[in-house]
Amino acid sequence: MTGVNVKSEIGPLKKVILHRPGNELLNLTPDTLERLLFDDIPFLEVAQQEHDAFAQTLRDEGVEVVYLEDLMADVVKDPALRAKFVEQWIEEGGVHTAKWHKIIADYLDSEFADPKALVEKTMTGINLSELDVDRSNSLIDLVSSPTKMVIDPMPNLYFTRDPFAMVGNGVTIHRMYSVTRNRETIYGQYIFDNHPDFKGTPQYYHRDYAFHIEGGDVLNINDHVLAIGISQRTEPDAIDTLASGIFADETSTIDTILAFDIPNSRAFMHLDTVFTQIDYDKFTIHPGILGPLTVFELTPGADGKVNVKRLDSDLESILTKYVGQPVKLLQCGAGDRIAAEREQWNDGSNTLCVRPGTIVVYQRNNVTNDYLYKEGLDLKVIPSAELSRGRGGPRCMSMPAWREDL
Repeated sequence: MTGVNVKSEIGPLKKVILHRPGNELLNLTPDTLERLLFDDIPFLEVAQQEHDAFAQTLRDEGVEVVYLEDLMADVVKDPALRAKFVEQWIEEGGVHTAKWHKIIADYLDSEFADPKALVEKTMTGINLSELDVDRSNSLIDLVSSPTKMVIDPMPNLYFTRDPFAMVGNGVTIHRMYSVTRNRETIYGQYIFDNHPDFKGTPQYYHRDYAFHIEGGDVLNINDHVLAIGISQRTEPDAIDTLASGIFADETSTIDTILAFDIPNSRAFMHLDTVFTQIDYDKFTIHPGILGPLTVFELTPGADGKVNVKRLDSDLESILTKYVGQPVKLLQCGAGDRIAAEREQWNDGSNTLCVRPGTIVVYQRNNVTNDYLYKEGLDLKVIPSAELSRGRGGPRCMSMPAWREDL
């Protein structure tokens, strides 16, 4: 299937984009963890085994799994696109001198002729010791450690939810909160501009726009309602811009955008770390989102303007109204505050719905999982000791490209 079709969070999942963790994780060091947005260093071999189990779980449920690295490799088989991509990647990697542009481009061309090997190398990063260069006449080269990263790795890439997001039959390609992660969106740009399976998809947001937005904050409630979090990593200005783009597209059926103002913290990083839909009438939530809540309703106005209305209510009332039926909110940690805080840290509320009532969850969140079993959910449990170190769950690690309409 070509194009995209994602008009809910729960429609039967048919096609998903993943990224298998690669050697980019081997370039994480204790000194770079904070800058690269990690709390710990995952053990790559086990992380890959866990991710392979995740992918196989999806295949066993009838989902076509495609990998970001393979899609990008298809694009750079074209020599002209390869050359353009390499130059752009080097520039965005923070290399601004003609000398080092040439050194790095020559290295990639000579050592990574295979398209997929090239793509994986751009994800892994480059350190100084890999490059055969005379360092004797350059002060910066002489004082730099041979292990210095000339271009940083992209260790967060296995969270494919964030660099771009499917909205109905369109896509939003993001400007991300951090410099580290914003570089990841280059792959989405090239894939949606050039890959035969995705070229021509309406683009509602572009990576060169001024304001930050990330895919973990974008939830498709149904074919008319989109929810977006105002969070640590998504700015209200970006939601205004995105709303204008969606409402201007005559092919889009979305006529309401709900902007949820959620706590600005690491544990509540994105809207999907606070709640995810798992059935027609059920959501997993973190109890910290209960109580008074400020939500803004955005609708199309006259002359291309966007109308904004403030809604002061609670989560259950708001979801009941826009989902169209009474909803049940299932708390992470089964209502136990300590369990909720612990399992929220390991994304107990961040589930991936395969079809209504069937969800992929992390094994380690046993308190929440036991509770969900008792509520009648069909859980597909995946190992998560190493994957969870990146602070993202099954929804974070997946970008649905096609769901059947409900």
